[in-house]
Order: sequence, then structure tokens, then C-alpha cells
Amino acid sequence: MTLSTQALRTQIAGVPRIPLAHLPTPLELLPRFSQAVSVNGPRIWIKRDDCTGLLFGGNKARHNEFLIADALAKGADLVVWGAGVQSNNCRQTAAACAKVGLDIHLVLGRGKPATAPDAVQGNLLLDHIVGASIEIVEESIGPMLDQKIAEVAERFRARGRKVYLWDRPVVLPLAAVSYALCMAEIVEQSSANGFEPAAVYVSSSGSTGAGVALGAKALGVPYPVKSIAPMIWPWDSRQELSATANQAAELIGVETRLTPDDILFIGDYLGPGYGQPSDAGIEAMTLLARTEGLLVEHVYTAKALSGLIDHIRAGQFRADQDVVFVHTGGTPAIFAEAEMLAARIPRRVF
Repeated sequence: MTLSTQALRTQIAGVPRIPLAHLPTPLELLPRFSQAVSVNGPRIWIKRDDCTGLLFGGNKARHNEFLIADALAKGADLVVWGAGVQSNNCRQTAAACAKVGLDIHLVLGRGKPATAPDAVQGNLLLDHIVGASIEIVEESIGPMLDQKIAEVAERFRARGRKVYLWDRPVVLPLAAVSYALCMAEIVEQSSANGFEPAAVYVSSSGSTGAGVALGAKALGVPYPVKSIAPMIWPWDSRQELSATANQAAELIGVETRLTPDDILFIGDYLGPGYGQPSDAGIEAMTLLARTEGLLVEHVYTAKALSGLIDHIRAGQFRADQDVVFVHTGGTPAIFAEAEMLAARIPRRVF
């Protein structure tokens, strides 16, 4: 059954939620960037989820409207969360906890033994400023870090704390619900601007991509939603995202269901690896900044944007079409690698 945007909002209204994000985020045309990418290419629009607020913005502000509501509903007094040392997820979750008065303990995986103290810069600096308790461990993002987070959560439970933790089966579907709403915004805003997208692009290999895909199918949009992966997980990502989308559909009580074939998951733009900038990503980051004064960070959104640029230059879209790129935020991470970026960003001299 195809839903209207209002019907989808009504279904989602049944899930506990607290207001944290500045919504709806703007949908902006990028005229100079569009021309710089290709004079014969489509008009490029950007969905400004870097403007969600909550400590520099990003996609996790939407996620946390549902996750923190769930934590409060379950009587938690401590959130135990984790990801990489420069995690945008952890930065915004720590900010959300500060806003509602929850304690948070972050388990941050560097993926290697320490050879020097971890630089307190970028997202890690912001984690400290908003009052997160932090421990940095050697585990990499994925099952090993998830297990470590669970162990830390048990340690706090033994002390009598009521813990809400990074628990993939609970967290992923709830977070995905928020991006079904984002897809409803894109449908409404594109219609208000007089166009229907030829495609929507987003940087995601998790809840954000699953939610956008769910929203697109529930709303019956006729155009593809493409998730360009910032990392490759050790499992079938299409299967994982479709399962997450279906669990989210059950949470909101809609009949929509996805199969792995409904997930357009693109891993071609990872570059040298997770968390490592690619030449194409650096080009995309620089081009957007120098044509529109907008910043994408170098290891997630810039790589997804480079994928969109590549598709346009390969002739996948016409000049009379429009495409939407979802900016999922993450800009504080660039300051943690300032020296590297300063060396790789081409200088201009007049």
C-alpha cells in the first residue's frame, strides 16, 4: 500500500519521540556546483541534514529523537554508546544526553594499540566538552567493539546503573524510522520546488540508508535511492539494510516490506579504506566548498558526493533532471586531521 507523506507521519507519530533536531532541514539548489560538475548534467540539490542542530548537526540528531526517547521510556540513567574515536554518532548522542540530563559513557575504538595519547580534537574534543565519560579501547568498529560495549554496560549494571546501550537489534530500526521521515520531507520539498528527483543519494551503510529506502518504498516514489557506503561491513549489507527497514516498518505499523533487491547499496567509492580519504572525495569536498561555500567532511559524505559526481560525469543523468544529495553532516571530524588535509587540499594563488 502506498502512503501519503501525511499518512506516513501519522504512523510514525505512534513511536515515542522527543524534539532534538531542527526540522525540516532545508533543501537547497547548488547551481554553481552543478555547473562545475558537468555543464550537461542535472541540477543538484542538497538536503541540509548538517543543519539539524545538536552540536554541529548531522544525521544522528534525527536518530536520537527516537533513541533517547526510548532510553527515557525504559528508565535509563546512563547511556553506554560507542563507535570510532572520531565518531559523529557518539558526538551527537553525547549532546542529546546532555540536553535531556542523561549520563553517557562512550567506548571509543581506535582499532589498534595506542602508540601515543589520542589527540583531543574534532569530535573527541566535543565529547569531552558536553560531559561524556570516555574510555578508548583497541577494538575496531563492528562485532568486536559491540561486544566490548556490552561488557562495559554490564560493568555499570553491576554498580546499580540503569543502562541503555548500543544494542544493534534495538537501535538500528528505531534510528531508521527517523530517516523515513526525512524521505517524506524530500518528497514534500521537491514537489514545492517544482521537480521530482531523478535519484536521491545518501552516505550510509546503516540506519540512515535503511530509513530512506523504507520511506521511498512506503511513499511509492518512482526514482531510486542510492546508499553509497562509507565502510564495508563483514556481512551482507543489502540483507542487513532491508531487515532493518522491515523492523522499522513493524515499529510504525505499516505493511511496506523490502527485499535486499530494494536496497541500492554502492561500495565502489570507499577509496583506500574506512576512515581514509580518497582522492575523489578530496576533489568533491574542495569543489563543493569553492563553488557553494558548503563543507562536507573527508571520509564519509565527501566519498558519497564523489560517487554522485562520477555518475553525473558518466552520463547517467540528463540536463533537464534534478538529483538530491543528503548531507549527513560530520564536519567536526576534519579538524582532527588538519595537517593531512592541509597537505592534500590544492592551494590557490592569484
